[in-house]
Amino acid sequence: MLSVGLTGGLGSGKSTVAVYLRDLGAEIVEADELGRALMEPGQPVFAQIVEHFGGEVVGSDGRLNRARIAELAFKQGYLQELNAIVHPAVIAAQRHWMRAVFARNPAAIAVIESALIFEVERDARARGESEGLLADWRRRFDRIVVVTAPDELKIARWVARISPMGVGCATAEADARARLAFQVADAEKASHADFVLENCGNLAALRAETALLWEKLRHENNRNLPAGSLE
Repeated sequence: MLSVGLTGGLGSGKSTVAVYLRDLGAEIVEADELGRALMEPGQPVFAQIVEHFGGEVVGSDGRLNRARIAELAFKQGYLQELNAIVHPAVIAAQRHWMRAVFARNPAAIAVIESALIFEVERDARARGESEGLLADWRRRFDRIVVVTAPDELKIARWVARISPMGVGCATAEADARARLAFQVADAEKASHADFVLENCGNLAALRAETALLWEKLRHENNRNLPAGSLE
């Protein structure tokens, strides 16, 4: 078994790499997907967010108003408070998912796609947490893969995704820059990574890089399997 963290900044292309890895045989889960589920009405995280930030974060449909939460986090300085609620629950859900994968298939390569692997550790330490899973990502993953891209290209991709018809481009660009300012720079992430994939827009090249990565991960996983295990 091999646990892998797949990360990269906004617009880096990590989701594309995740798709390629799934096609090659990896088990994949998105941290954002887990987070969205945990923030649904009836979940403890939902209740904690409403209790902390007030009823103004709840939309008319009874769900969290994500635009309002993003404004509080990135424009009004409440990001650390939000993360202190959400991150522990997401990390716990990731561990639960990974245990289920390995129980089902001990030879699996389980990949968690998350934009904030390094940021979770940084923020936990900023809150004074020196112990525990949040303060040490190496306790959660055997290998870390970082997908990089030039910042201006990341921003262009984000704007194209958020404003496909060209409406609200300025707002989307400002939002992208605010989110990138929060994220750890690619160079720092790459310096701690086991594998780095560069994504400058050539999807064929990125797919080829991912295929090479997969072979390396499979080789490492084979070495970790106990005697008698079947891949």
